[in-house]
Amino acid sequence: MTIRPGDRIPDVNFRSPGSDGPTTLTSAEVFSGKKVVLFAVPGAFTPTCTMNHLPGYLEHERDLRERGIETIAVTAVNDVHVMRAWAEATGSTGRILFLADGNAEFARAVGLEMDMSGGGMGTRSKRYSMLVDDGVVRSVNVEDSPGRAETSSAEAMLDSL
Repeated sequence: MTIRPGDRIPDVNFRSPGSDGPTTLTSAEVFSGKKVVLFAVPGAFTPTCTMNHLPGYLEHERDLRERGIETIAVTAVNDVHVMRAWAEATGSTGRILFLADGNAEFARAVGLEMDMSGGGMGTRSKRYSMLVDDGVVRSVNVEDSPGRAETSSAEAMLDSL
């Protein structure tokens, strides 16, 4: 079942690039006690993710923070080393929290996984954004196509705040 507004974020562990190497972060550490915008991409370094989706969140980082967003996070079904490289390549380190969901545990737990094995990518996350307040989902915006970043864009999130 797909996560909906009013649901709590499930308990999972993410791997995140840290200054001293990969760290493990629980859902509670990421989402409890704060307002978080989470966006998910099918894969780091993929064209839509790198050229369209992530840049909007960088461009509107200040606007989101001015509206009370304490953490802007991105998740993908990639390993923590790929996520670190993507953060560095895009100038996002320290601005966006990169959450590796290497085994798609979070994607499955929120019901937003998709089978991209036909393209050689295996199980991936659907493209979406969500607003989470103290661990409770307030909104979920899922794209109809993985090649689009419109309803899950930073601009759409700002319009909903």
